[in-house]
Amino acid sequence: MAGEELDMSKPWNKDHYGFTDAELVSYPLVFKSDLLKGEVALVSGAGQGIGKGIAAAYARCGADLVICGRTQEKLDAAQSFLEQFGGRVMTHALNIRDPDQVEGLMDRTWAEFGRCDHLINNAGGQFPIPSMDIPDKGWRAVIDNNLNGTWYMMQRAARRWRDHGQPGSIVNIIIVLSRGQPQVAHTCASRAGVVYLSKSLAVEWAPHNIRVNCVAPGAVESSGFATYPEEGRKSFYTCAPMQRVGNVFDIAEACIYYSSHSGNFVTGETIDISGGSALWGEMWPAGKPDYFKNA
Repeated sequence: MAGEELDMSKPWNKDHYGFTDAELVSYPLVFKSDLLKGEVALVSGAGQGIGKGIAAAYARCGADLVICGRTQEKLDAAQSFLEQFGGRVMTHALNIRDPDQVEGLMDRTWAEFGRCDHLINNAGGQFPIPSMDIPDKGWRAVIDNNLNGTWYMMQRAARRWRDHGQPGSIVNIIIVLSRGQPQVAHTCASRAGVVYLSKSLAVEWAPHNIRVNCVAPGAVESSGFATYPEEGRKSFYTCAPMQRVGNVFDIAEACIYYSSHSGNFVTGETIDISGGSALWGEMWPAGKPDYFKNA
């Protein structure tokens, strides 16, 4: 089952979005199963959706895992699934908005494994809404989660790499930003901050052998699709020249490209994985406004 053979143009009103656990096991990866053997990957937001897919890909490449998120129940279920690939899986429930909780996560990771080779900052979120209607509390929550939380994770990991004399790789999951993103302006603002934070740190942390890169998914089908209204989901399937959505392993394999020796000479960069949506197409997460329907 090659990626291009999947039917990712299925209806936008189905009951299940994203890969099943069976598909996370059977979908063919381009990387060999022992590529990351003996290495440790920390994946945030790994209890479901894209984060769970990323964690599965790293586990299938032989890595041990630290998975974190806000809900222990989801992490426990993900742990039971991920352990079948043979590596160790540590779970840690936290809110990445709290720097003290992030400190605790990093302390425990180094205590348990003595290292963390790869940090994949997938945790984040947004909600579809016209910008004039974003409540102050909602704006602060998204900025705090997507930008500040990512920063806390990056800085706390980098300090430990520096103090232990270890190299490190950071991959930040963002969104496609080149044309803005109407109806999720809060996440667009926060993710743009992450891009230029990553570029800055890629230079500043190069002496410590720490690489920092970003992956920008377009419309990638996962369990998160269920949080959008049907009209919004419908736009996801037609917003790119390829006229379909991506899958979670499209994102996961880009992360592994950065993390493995294939990405050894890459830092401060962003890969757009969007079927060309940065070039053409419209995405309206909250539904297309009347003003644009006849445009």
